[in-house]
Amino acid sequence: MEDQVIPSGPTQNVGPDVGLGGRGNVGKLTAAKLKSLTEPGRYSDGDGLFLVVKPAGGRNWVLRALCGGKRRDIGLGPLKSVDLKDAREAAYQIRRQIAQGLDPVLERKRDRQAIPNFREAAKIVHGEHKASWKNGKHQSQWLSTLESYAFPKLGNRLVSDIGAPEIRDVLAPIWLSKPETARRVRQRIGTVLDWACVKGFRTTEAPLRSLSKGLPRQPKKDGHFAAMPYADVPKFLTRLRERESIGRLALEGVILTAARSGEIRFARWSEVDMDAAVWSIPAERMKRGRPHVVPLSSEAIDVFRRAEKFRAPAVDLIFPGQKLKKPLSDMTLLKILRDMNAGVTVHGFRSAFRDWVADQTNYQGEVAEAALAHAIPNKVEAAYRRTDFLEKRRDLMCDWARYCAGSTND
Repeated sequence: MEDQVIPSGPTQNVGPDVGLGGRGNVGKLTAAKLKSLTEPGRYSDGDGLFLVVKPAGGRNWVLRALCGGKRRDIGLGPLKSVDLKDAREAAYQIRRQIAQGLDPVLERKRDRQAIPNFREAAKIVHGEHKASWKNGKHQSQWLSTLESYAFPKLGNRLVSDIGAPEIRDVLAPIWLSKPETARRVRQRIGTVLDWACVKGFRTTEAPLRSLSKGLPRQPKKDGHFAAMPYADVPKFLTRLRERESIGRLALEGVILTAARSGEIRFARWSEVDMDAAVWSIPAERMKRGRPHVVPLSSEAIDVFRRAEKFRAPAVDLIFPGQKLKKPLSDMTLLKILRDMNAGVTVHGFRSAFRDWVADQTNYQGEVAEAALAHAIPNKVEAAYRRTDFLEKRRDLMCDWARYCAGSTND
């Protein structure tokens, strides 16, 4: 059903739109009269229903109605396939939809579409979005969390039939026991239902705001990653070096370069220039989507050299996992920390580095932020800054490596 443009020509009995009309109302047209209508124009049956005869001979039904404050001409199909009785019934049903506040054109379009269930919709959304996610872990976890927590209750439900009560039933069992996971599941359910709304599969976006009234308040957390005090890093690094494995070398690399876990785990030999003592990370692996050059201290270079004995032929990864062509998993590094009873996260070593710079050195904050590949919060300053402080960062990373080795800064 689409809005129609009515051709010019004679019009019979055209008046204002009137009410809903009704199935039992007697119209102005008859089956016999319809056969005789050949002159181009529009012929009223009453209550906004017209037969439009086009100059080329086509004859189509149109309902003129007031919808959303605008007068619209809504096509009901050609006379050859929609007889007078069916046209009146279709017009009646459309008037009912308008009286209920619905847009009949959108409703007809929605009826023509096959509404997917939540499982089908989630897989489509995941397929459309994953290319924009730089973090491979996020790509896999996005769908796996829905498979674990949402699909058992929502998977077979049509996206048009999912409301706040159904979402609450998914979240309630994990809302307090796994608060972070529950929040991610809620956000991902919302993304799927918002997509369904935009596609016309449901009339509203995800009802996430009302969920807060049906779920208990989660305990607040400070939002920071568990970090090791920088004063404890040298002793920890000594313990870490007591044994050597590809996972321990990767964790040592994280500490000495202040890099993110994923940047180290996906590092490649082709990115490292030992002679120039730099590691060039391509934009697609960086959180900000910009290439980043990491100056390497002699201690960091030593980590890469020790990793060479684990190097496999035709594999460019510096820190490969059990399957040589795949990188180490994030859980490998976390397990090392747990086995050592460190009580911190991998990411927390970046915080330790930043605290050390602030408390123990005279380096500018901008240099430390550049070392962490953080964005410049001030947009004006970001627009004018052209330096990445590479040489200053080189000195900084050398000082940090000496500190981690137990030496005092000069």
